[in-house]
Amino acid sequence: MAHPKAGKPGEGAPVKFIAAILASCSFDVERCLLPGLEERFGRIDYRGPVHPFDGTDYYEDEMGAGLSRAIISFEPLRAPTELVQTKLDTAAIEEDLSEAGARRVNVDPGYMDYYKIVLASFKEGPQKIYLGSGVYADPVLLYFDGEFAPLQWTFPDFKAMTYRDEFRAIRSLYKKARREKI
Repeated sequence: MAHPKAGKPGEGAPVKFIAAILASCSFDVERCLLPGLEERFGRIDYRGPVHPFDGTDYYEDEMGAGLSRAIISFEPLRAPTELVQTKLDTAAIEEDLSEAGARRVNVDPGYMDYYKIVLASFKEGPQKIYLGSGVYADPVLLYFDGEFAPLQWTFPDFKAMTYRDEFRAIRSLYKKARREKI
C-alpha cells in the first residue's frame, strides 16, 4: 500500500494543443495545410500572425530561404498523452505535402497547460523526456509570475519571445475552456 502522503494516481488535466508552423513563402498554408490539420485535430480557434523566421538557417537547405513561422491552437482540450500520436500524425502530414523528398512545411505540435508549453520532437536532448514511439516531450517555455519564460535550450525565436502575444491569447482561451469544462 502506498504511503498516504504519496498521492494517488489520476488523469492529467486537459491541455490546449498548439502548432508552430514553419513554411516558405511559396507554400500555401491556408489551402494546403490548415484544412487537414482541422480535420485531424479539431477547429483552429487561434491563428497568430506570420513572423519572419530568420534566427537560424537550419531549415533553408531543405525548405529554401524566406521562411516564416506562425502559431495556431486547436479548440478542443485533449489529454496530454495524445502528444505522441499528434507528432506522428503531423509528421505524416508533412510527408504527404513534401516534394522531391523535401518538406515544404514543418509542423511542430505541442501543448499548453497552466504552467508550460511543451513541443513534441523526434530528436533526443538532455532536457527532453521520452514518451514512446520515437517521440520526446520538449518543455520550451514556463509560465510564472504572469509571464512566459524561456529555458536554456529554448529555440531562438521562442527565447526572443516573438510569440509572446500569441501565447498570452492562447492561454486566455485555455483558461476559459478549463473554466467551462469544470
